Amino acid sequence: MKEARLYGPVKEFWTARGYTVRGEVAGCDLVARRDEELVVVELKNSMNLTLILQGIDRKAITEEVYLAVPAPKNPRRSQWVKTVRLCRMLGLGLLMVRIGPRGARVEVACEPGPYKPRSNPRRRRLLLEEFTRRSGDFNVGGSTGRPLVTAYREEALRIADYLHRSGPSTVKQIREAASSPKAGPILQRNYYGWFVRIARGVYDLTPVGQKAVEQYRDVIAAASPQL
Repeated sequence: MKEARLYGPVKEFWTARGYTVRGEVAGCDLVARRDEELVVVELKNSMNLTLILQGIDRKAITEEVYLAVPAPKNPRRSQWVKTVRLCRMLGLGLLMVRIGPRGARVEVACEPGPYKPRSNPRRRRLLLEEFTRRSGDFNVGGSTGRPLVTAYREEALRIADYLHRSGPSTVKQIREAASSPKAGPILQRNYYGWFVRIARGVYDLTPVGQKAVEQYRDVIAAASPQL
């Protein structure tokens, strides 16, 4: 969709609200005025950083700045939801333009204005729990390669290391020796494929588990120096 096709529907949107509209005014794609109210709209055929930066720049002219882009096929898609949130955080309005065989319409995804994010106590609690349960810093932020060492993986590694050294053991033995309160669920779920049940309540290490012990030897040494 060419940007020029967005102009007509957006102009009608503001005209219907009693604004006088002009296009391409002092570098702004669309300017709407109603008495002392001044609105600036920047049009783009897709959401991108250039458009966002333009919107931020126009905030020096008026607080009522909107970005207008073609409406997404799925407004509930994660990426679009995050885009709307970003516009709110920056104090920018966002307009979705739908053009179809029956005409065009403009929908407001968000209005410009001050933004105060809603706190999420549950996410904060989970983050702090994960941070506290990790025994060290085994991940390099932004890197890729070896799977992340989470608190869950650390505990599973303690179990794997104990089985590697001690052989088949009961859940009770593993729980106590590997300092693993969640040994039972971890062994039963076997998320990484490291464990195998060889008898009722007795587990051993799989070849995949043996490999993991070697791969994460540094983590095991740092997290469980007593083992």
